[in-house]
Amino acid sequence: MKRREFLLSAALGTAALAAPTVLRAAGSTLKVGTYGGYFKDSFDKFIYPDFTAATGIEIESIAEPTGEAWLVQLSQAARAGQAPADVSMMAQLPRIKGERSGLWAKLDADKMGKIAALPDHFVHRYEDGSVYGTGAVSWYVTLVTNTDAYPEAPASWQALWDPANKDKLGLMSLATNSFLLEITASTHFGGTDILKTEEGILKVMEKLAEVKPNVRLWYRDEGQFQQALETGEIPMGEYYHDVTSLAASQGKPVRSTFPQEGAVLDSGSWVVSKASSALEQSQIFIDYMAQPEIQAKMSRNVGTAPTVPRDLTDLTDEEFASVSSDKAPILPLYDIYVDRGDWINQKWSEMITG
Repeated sequence: MKRREFLLSAALGTAALAAPTVLRAAGSTLKVGTYGGYFKDSFDKFIYPDFTAATGIEIESIAEPTGEAWLVQLSQAARAGQAPADVSMMAQLPRIKGERSGLWAKLDADKMGKIAALPDHFVHRYEDGSVYGTGAVSWYVTLVTNTDAYPEAPASWQALWDPANKDKLGLMSLATNSFLLEITASTHFGGTDILKTEEGILKVMEKLAEVKPNVRLWYRDEGQFQQALETGEIPMGEYYHDVTSLAASQGKPVRSTFPQEGAVLDSGSWVVSKASSALEQSQIFIDYMAQPEIQAKMSRNVGTAPTVPRDLTDLTDEEFASVSSDKAPILPLYDIYVDRGDWINQKWSEMITG
């Protein structure tokens, strides 16, 4: 996650797990893969040492390649009975593709009592009901504005369609990470159910295409948009809440708004390779990471939104607001990009960015 390069760090304390299981696993090593760069560095500094202190399990930290390259590596290695990492943090599309190929080990939920605090959308199951993964980290995509250009914050995603905003928007250029289909469906069609058919997707794309006169930049380079937002060159768009909040705290004339329809809640998940020989240690790790105090620590030090309900954490109002919101989020329909990905990308190119 390149955006993590924009975030800062600070330190926090420790946490513990139930003793009997931990004692059996103490002295072992667990290979854990996370997104590289700032993200991995933050886990190495703030999360893993306390996990080892609490459990006796050493962490071998691995930086994953971006996109679906890690899924390919894990799949190829599993066929040879090898696991480049025991536990991996996976984006949702490769997580679903791995589920469908049976790549992820089934987990014993009875030995993972802490995951009960996670909402249903952060507990991943095979068709037979067995758990194979959990939400690891989450973050929001919100409506962002330059405060010099917009003294008043917009209240709705409807601002993207407002003719007054002609040539003023910066929007992500890919259907699969912009979630503009979900934003459009939630804003104009009462929710995302319309996206469950191709006919519905086309209706949503037709509505989304109406924003094109307002778009100055379809961006892939996050830094390019952030700079343009801060200078006012492109004073409105969609961007990451945590990065924008950090920039605002440093005196930049930017704000992040959770629109009345909700902001988009994206996430990464913990999964375990079926080729791993460290299933017990992996379950201890995933359960540990689901603890409210660990999620709060990650909010403070890694900049992620907690995957557990706010009232279970000790985050202050200011700390929580810097990474999250109490408003109901827009949840991406990841399955449609797996089931109809090629078709969506073709239509997206033809109707939206073409």
